[in-house]
Amino acid sequence: MSVSVNHVAVLVTDLDRSRAFYEEYFEAEAGRLYHNPRTGLRTYFLTFPGGARLELMTRPGTGPQPGPDALGWSHVAFSVGSERAVDELTARLAAAGFVIADGPRTTGDGYYESVVLDPDGNRVEITV
Repeated sequence: MSVSVNHVAVLVTDLDRSRAFYEEYFEAEAGRLYHNPRTGLRTYFLTFPGGARLELMTRPGTGPQPGPDALGWSHVAFSVGSERAVDELTARLAAAGFVIADGPRTTGDGYYESVVLDPDGNRVEITV
């Protein structure tokens, strides 16, 4: 048996806004919109240059996501290849008005990273 992560999913409040965020800042390519008219569920699968996939989901009644100390998704991390790339993307996101929650910095376990909040307040780690 060979086990690998196929994708990770996150509920968002505005599907198109979140899709645009990941496309613009993390080079994601969105598949076609899926809509289940019975439940109201709408999703996009995003594929990143390295092959990882993220499913963005929304449905009627979707509200704000839990904070960083709540159970559930803590963060998703994207590797951008170098400390310089971390710095540049962090600066670009800050200039666009996104909240930089931490960094750029070297963590105690040796990662060079920053953390930005996506449009729904989910923590997105940017690392080498």
